[in-house]
Amino acid sequence: MIVEVLSAFIATFAFGIVFNIKGKNLIFSALCGAIGWFAYKMALFLGISDITSLFIAAVSLSIYSEIFARILKTPVTTFVIAALIPLVPGGGMYYTMVEAITGDVMISLEIGIKTLASAGALALGIILVSTITKTIINIKNRNSNIKVNNNSTIFK
Repeated sequence: MIVEVLSAFIATFAFGIVFNIKGKNLIFSALCGAIGWFAYKMALFLGISDITSLFIAAVSLSIYSEIFARILKTPVTTFVIAALIPLVPGGGMYYTMVEAITGDVMISLEIGIKTLASAGALALGIILVSTITKTIINIKNRNSNIKVNNNSTIFK
């Protein structure tokens, strides 16, 4: 598993270069990809299904991305997009098309549905964390605005 996590780090690093991520953001982005792959493989090791494992990996890399985007003052997508590369079900897309072209429609549909479910699990994991983060930030900002208004001197 260590070799796979290291490979995910290198793959994310390489795609980070392609996506023009600079400096320390590139290292943190690659680390995000490695964390996502580790979470995926660990969930599979624990006997969790493939789709649920992808969801867990997406949640874990999204949490990492949200935290480090604020620490490094950079957009969240800097980390998320590159980190998703090792998890994207590209093989499933390829085999869906191979089976469709060779004429085995039932296997093509089976692989295609599993691939769409995998991609959907990744998207849902990212959306879940992003929505929760934005809600927390909005509540935090609303509470800080209320405190400012209570201490104002408008009515004196």
